[in-house]
Amino acid sequence: MESRGSPSLSFSEEACLWEKIKSGDEDSRERMILSYRPMVFWLAKKFRVPYNCYSDLLQEGMVGLINAVDNFEPERSNRFITYAYYKVKGRMANFLQRGEAKAPVPVEDGVLERSAFDFEADIDRMEWSVSLSDGLLRLPEREREIVRSLIVEGRDAGEVASDHGVGVSHIYRLRRRAISHLRGLIS
Repeated sequence: MESRGSPSLSFSEEACLWEKIKSGDEDSRERMILSYRPMVFWLAKKFRVPYNCYSDLLQEGMVGLINAVDNFEPERSNRFITYAYYKVKGRMANFLQRGEAKAPVPVEDGVLERSAFDFEADIDRMEWSVSLSDGLLRLPEREREIVRSLIVEGRDAGEVASDHGVGVSHIYRLRRRAISHLRGLIS
């Protein structure tokens, strides 16, 4: 495979491998996976993640590639590289979003050192809280439920996604839209 992600298999070799894979040939399946493995590395480099996260990202990409090989339907006349590209990239993106949701929220040093008798800050916080509550009521119902679940209740995005019957990436899109809407309302 070249560095840009094109497979080392010719079109006829790939077609022959797909026939063998459909008949249950594990060696052909493994060859197909290994032929497209460089695409996983190429995509992982595109994400520009920290080094300590890179091996996990590669692992997720390989799982995506294996799932793509197992679920591909050559009779649909689609190109496997296109199908695999989106499956691998989507798997990697979902992995990064799941990791982002579990990251600890940094606490400002000043918040910990603040006096308990700082009434002015308490009043400002109460006004902001009231504005946020009003803003939540103005959101569409679905966005309001997602913001409450993720931010107020502190639930996991995967759990919220399964409750609503949608993907995690859709939950994050709705959250971004709701937060943007709230910023406009509060400011």
